[in-house]
Amino acid sequence: MTDLYPVRRALISVSDKTGLVEFATALAGHGVALLSTGGTARTLRDAGLSVKDVSEVTGFPEMMDGRVKTLHPVVHGGLLALRDNDDHVASMDAHGIGAIDLVVVNLYPFEETVAKGAEYAEVIENIDIGGPAMIRSAAKNHGFVNIVVDVEDYDVVLAEMAANGGQTTYALRQRLAQTAYARTAAYDTAVSTWMAAQVGETPRRRTFGGQVAQTLRYGENPHQAAAFYTDGSARPGVATATQHQGKELSYNNINDTDAAFELVSEFAGQGPACAIIKHANPCGVATGATLKEAYTRAFDCDRTSAFGGIIALNHELDEDTAREITRIFTEVVIAPGASDGAVRIFKEKKNLRLLTTDGLADASAAGLAIKQVSGGFLVQDKDVGRITRDDLKVVTKRQPSEQEMSDMLFAWTVAKHVKSNAIIYVKDGATVGVGAGQMSRLDSSTIAATKAGRMAADLGLSETTAKGSVVASDAFFPFADGLLAAAEAGATAVIQPGGSMRDDEVIAAADEAGLAMVFTGMRHFRH
Repeated sequence: MTDLYPVRRALISVSDKTGLVEFATALAGHGVALLSTGGTARTLRDAGLSVKDVSEVTGFPEMMDGRVKTLHPVVHGGLLALRDNDDHVASMDAHGIGAIDLVVVNLYPFEETVAKGAEYAEVIENIDIGGPAMIRSAAKNHGFVNIVVDVEDYDVVLAEMAANGGQTTYALRQRLAQTAYARTAAYDTAVSTWMAAQVGETPRRRTFGGQVAQTLRYGENPHQAAAFYTDGSARPGVATATQHQGKELSYNNINDTDAAFELVSEFAGQGPACAIIKHANPCGVATGATLKEAYTRAFDCDRTSAFGGIIALNHELDEDTAREITRIFTEVVIAPGASDGAVRIFKEKKNLRLLTTDGLADASAAGLAIKQVSGGFLVQDKDVGRITRDDLKVVTKRQPSEQEMSDMLFAWTVAKHVKSNAIIYVKDGATVGVGAGQMSRLDSSTIAATKAGRMAADLGLSETTAKGSVVASDAFFPFADGLLAAAEAGATAVIQPGGSMRDDEVIAAADEAGLAMVFTGMRHFRH
């Protein structure tokens, strides 16, 4: 094996024909003989290129609706033969096998077929077999063979051939092989993940794959390398959004923007809502008669934390709201859309990133949540649990009022998106205090109440905004102390899962404090 090796013969079979004719024309200009199949061969011939069908080389026609065309020793022998091995060369000569130096394959559009909601049979027909086999054969023999699976590598290959008299370097072939194996791994991951959903059982083996969308300057901290990978799904959110302005998103921007948009998507089909996120936790969530009002009410929950935060909206961003948002520094705004006027206003703030998604995420759609641990990873169903009024059980002597009931349901929705232990104070459809990520529920209650009191002082109010509020707890109160801290802060009603061995004590404490309390029977731990 030498470092430089010439490209004399190429096999091209692609479903995505972007840039195909230009690439093949350039190869032909280097004297490369072209082999191809089906629609790819027709496209090249229509462009005036000389192409030989693989079926001419193998002596077998494409059959079984195209399922069998490249799975043949003449093809795979031409890919796998070691050019510097005398026995391999002798076998090629004895069986009329010609060397193939370049393979260009992009696979049947399996992911796209699944994403569009195709029927089972159509999805099965879009599982590529011959393509992955050729990719893996070519990649294994990268000492001599170039394998291209991404359109982005067309120009890279041509540049090397131009610089080296029609030859490519080992370093390039090695990089192409790595990309190729990652592509087949991601493809098989997509297939196996879809099959697992069809079978409906926990699979014995589980893989995950993605394609790099952005190489990041660094990760959570400057000393950590990082990149952003997408999984090919069409779910509206940060991965599929259009960025209208501002510098590239950072690792923390992406993480926080995802948290913000997933939360505000809980209010799809409802009135204007806004979520402001800082370090993946909500620092303000509110509804309003207008989007501007929803934003200002969310902002008034914790103005200090909102500075430099991420804002997610559930309606199209309008001029009035855009103008209000620009009054402080904000990292990212994400919304289903934005008016031309809003875009013009944001252009005056060059560092503010504006993302639009053309829709909200389906908060009830099933999915997976993945967390890496030493030696493996944890996989669970995404938390799509929801409750309605009919699911609530009033456990206290006092019944909640209609407003308290509405606010408790709102608070419960927010609690799902706050790091545990989570305590959320809500009044009139807006958070007024958030306690997140504490080791004890009492501490979360105290912190949320403190924030409410501090914000009341900032707003020039005579009493804490927690007075007359309701409280949501993401898990049961193991003791009455956390609940009593909420009552002392001014809360009048509590929503919590229930299920503690001391539920009776907690209920008795609520009755004594004059609180209304409901149990959900569902918890929302978020670690």
